[in-house]
Amino acid sequence: MADRAPPSPADLPSVEQLVGDTALQPFCEAYGQPFVTQAAREIVARARTRLLAGENVQTNALASQVGAHIEALMAPSLVPVFNLTGTVLHTNLGRAPLPAEAVAAMAAVATAPANLEYDIAAGQRGERDDHVEGWLCRLTGAEAALVVNNNAAAVLLLLNSLALRKKVAVSRGELVEIGGAFRLPDIMARAGCKLVEVGTTNRTHGCDFAAALEQGAGLILKVHPSNYEVQGFTAEVQAGELAGLAHRAGIALAVDLGSGSLVDLNRYGLPPEPTVAETLKAGADLVTFSGDKLLGGPQAGIIVGKSELIKRIRRNPMKRALRLDKITLAALGAVLRLYANPERLAQRLPTLRLLTRSENEIRALAERLRPQLAQQLSGIADVEVASCMSQIGSGALPIETLPSAALALTPRAAKRQRGSALKSLAAAFRALPQPVIGRISDGVFLLDLRCLEDEDGFRAQLGQLNTDSL
Repeated sequence: MADRAPPSPADLPSVEQLVGDTALQPFCEAYGQPFVTQAAREIVARARTRLLAGENVQTNALASQVGAHIEALMAPSLVPVFNLTGTVLHTNLGRAPLPAEAVAAMAAVATAPANLEYDIAAGQRGERDDHVEGWLCRLTGAEAALVVNNNAAAVLLLLNSLALRKKVAVSRGELVEIGGAFRLPDIMARAGCKLVEVGTTNRTHGCDFAAALEQGAGLILKVHPSNYEVQGFTAEVQAGELAGLAHRAGIALAVDLGSGSLVDLNRYGLPPEPTVAETLKAGADLVTFSGDKLLGGPQAGIIVGKSELIKRIRRNPMKRALRLDKITLAALGAVLRLYANPERLAQRLPTLRLLTRSENEIRALAERLRPQLAQQLSGIADVEVASCMSQIGSGALPIETLPSAALALTPRAAKRQRGSALKSLAAAFRALPQPVIGRISDGVFLLDLRCLEDEDGFRAQLGQLNTDSL
């Protein structure tokens, strides 16, 4: 009996035939025939390309391939993950997790009209910043406040509003670069300002700023070095002294705090970070900071300070381009209201709760999880409980670390194969239904448990860990 000839492009079903397959009818009902037709066309095109390249194609499996293709297309790309990296405010993983109060506030306004720019009492147009301005002023002592979509936008808007075509004096030691090669000098250039570098990288004095003012600087900008620290033979000019210099020259002092904390972190046993209220009290006219870092809210850029200056910034046409939507405003307002009770803040605000979690609590969690994970990885990797150090992240307190505990996974592969075994292990955890993101360090795969609060959810999916490729 002659061997059956391999399939050729002529053996492929037409797109119409494929769409008419009974296996694809549920997809047509759920997503519409035009979408399914497009997906089928893509699968047929791939099959034709493979056949022309001499590869074997199972033409009777094309319908199931179309279904799988549609499911992949319809799956959301933005999904929850377990952040076991040891970085609490991880920029790549969405920074601050939101409290239940913020989630409820977002849901309440997401599915219905809301008074975003409507004054209910007056029955007329309102201002969207009004929903958070009162609380921002209450918590910081500022005269006025406004919000935009992130802190870089806040700095950009401030500079463009108050220093367009003017010189802005900044210490050389504070010309920061944040993630993605985003540099302060670039922001200033886009804002239409002229940067005047003051002092040196490690030491800047009041007389350096005084010289810049004599040269006609129209604004002093102090930038909190939140994502690095200069140590050793250093000197910087504090906000109080800068305020005096600026005000005697008749100009404003703006301070970019970056991660900007609203509370004294010392009271929660954390390393100190300058608060917004302290900075304003020291004499700053304006302070910018983020909503999704130490504040523990959604992504936002916040400007607080003198009412007259805030009014000028608010009149800038760029403000409209950078404004917040109703969902973000609802979340930010809910988070700010939690600050009314500092005694309960560490329990109700996830960011602070995770930062203040004790090493003993985390270690106890690791001890509970170790047996199940060790059994799952039996013969593949040794699983031990190890001490480690977490970090706050997102530019907050860059050299400060927090004692924590981790599950340390050491592959049993030969030493020369250890690197690839570690990568395969990390990939297997990322492939779980809710991806688990850890870190590779010193020949082990670490799962720092500081940010793991859903113990049951983590346990439930361990059985789905694909160990065949390990």
